[in-house]
Amino acid sequence: MKNIQIDVAVLGAGTAGLAAYRAAKAAGKTAVIIESGVYGTTCARVGCMPSKLLIAAAEAAHSVDRFEAFGLRLDGAIRVDSAAVMGRVKRERDRFVGLVVEGVEKIPQSDRLMGHAAFSGLHTLLVNSDDQLQNVEISFKTAVIATGSSPQVFPLLREAGDRLIINDDVFDWDVLPDSVAVFGPGVIGLELGQALHRLGVKIHLFGRGGIGAGLSDPSVKTYAEQTFKNEFSIDFDAQVSHIARTEAGVLIHWKNAEGVLSSQTFDYVLAATGRTPNVHDIGIDRTGITLDNKGIPVFDRETLQCGSSGIFIAGDANALVPLLHEAADEGKIAGTNAASFPKINKGLRRTPIAVVFTDPQIAIIGQRLSDIDPHVRLVGEVSFEDQGRSRVMLRNKGILRVYAHAHTGRFLGAEMMGPDAEHLAHLLAWAHQAGMTVATMLDMPFYHPVIEEGLRTALRDVAAKLTARSAVEQVAA
Repeated sequence: MKNIQIDVAVLGAGTAGLAAYRAAKAAGKTAVIIESGVYGTTCARVGCMPSKLLIAAAEAAHSVDRFEAFGLRLDGAIRVDSAAVMGRVKRERDRFVGLVVEGVEKIPQSDRLMGHAAFSGLHTLLVNSDDQLQNVEISFKTAVIATGSSPQVFPLLREAGDRLIINDDVFDWDVLPDSVAVFGPGVIGLELGQALHRLGVKIHLFGRGGIGAGLSDPSVKTYAEQTFKNEFSIDFDAQVSHIARTEAGVLIHWKNAEGVLSSQTFDYVLAATGRTPNVHDIGIDRTGITLDNKGIPVFDRETLQCGSSGIFIAGDANALVPLLHEAADEGKIAGTNAASFPKINKGLRRTPIAVVFTDPQIAIIGQRLSDIDPHVRLVGEVSFEDQGRSRVMLRNKGILRVYAHAHTGRFLGAEMMGPDAEHLAHLLAWAHQAGMTVATMLDMPFYHPVIEEGLRTALRDVAAKLTARSAVEQVAA
């Protein structure tokens, strides 16, 4: 068995792992990065980028629906060439993956290992290496767990047999199927479900307990649910009693929230029911680190340190915030602290920002409504249905709710569904991270006519409530 002694061992060569490795090397430490699968991050290979390629095609096809209202006439029907659609998705996906792999291959060969790594102790790893003639034992001073996550599939869905797919499989299709049952109205389910629908695939989206996507504001949740229901077939609270693989496809029996029984056969079942951290087969139990009830190491959210050990955990593996930019930040924090251990520091944690690339888009910035003490929050609101620029573009669907501290006027967060939410979300995230008050935000420039004027309306709404509250408090005093 080959033996390696190293300062920092990094498990996983995804976004978090690569950031951790680079941080450790930048600190002057020796490091090795171990990958058990193929190179290429989840985002580039099966996540953000291929899904956005599919969504872009869907949006282009759907734009024709607004032609009539604009006074435009299209002779003949738009035809979706699904083979061409998927051809572009795969070509561009492969290009994005290639760029990531190119970066990985710039890492010295001596610092890269392919194979499955598992802890054999608090300072040792065993790697069943794929590219070496013998297994490798690594003795390390510190380590970073950045092993990512995998799709979670509930047992009932496995009854679909060979017609059960996960989002990874969608991007390997050569042509689109006729029908798909999508389970899980979270980010992945909503994005892929709507995109497939707009590309001509008959879909039905199944959920339990309402829309996911991280929304907590009842007003935004209700608006979003109704918007999606108006476009395609959805049961946000379905009780599925039976799934069976048949000659015709997959037969599903279910009861909706009103108790109505239905059954339908689909070509495929898409499981978009969340992801599970890849931490259950890497021998964490041999390190003595404390695990939570899901088998995930207990760690400090600011330093990413597992207990008092020299092991850190970053990215999807810690199930904290499974987003690429968060994984990159966490990888850097974990790698830096692994290099400086036992001296560790809190790393830069940015304002939380999340975007769902549906149409209209969904965005959550800063604190959600449910995160804020109701005794110290005030809410401002705007509807995009009558907002000028939105109506001009015939994209006038959505609602924005902004939250402010009732005593200080500080902007606390927002939840929204609306046009160009991805851009509004960034403006709001910057304002939140800068610690701005509603009054200061209203002092910023707003051009006319732009969608951002809708944000100004919501801020004016909460500003008026802040003024009214202050007046009441002065009278009471």
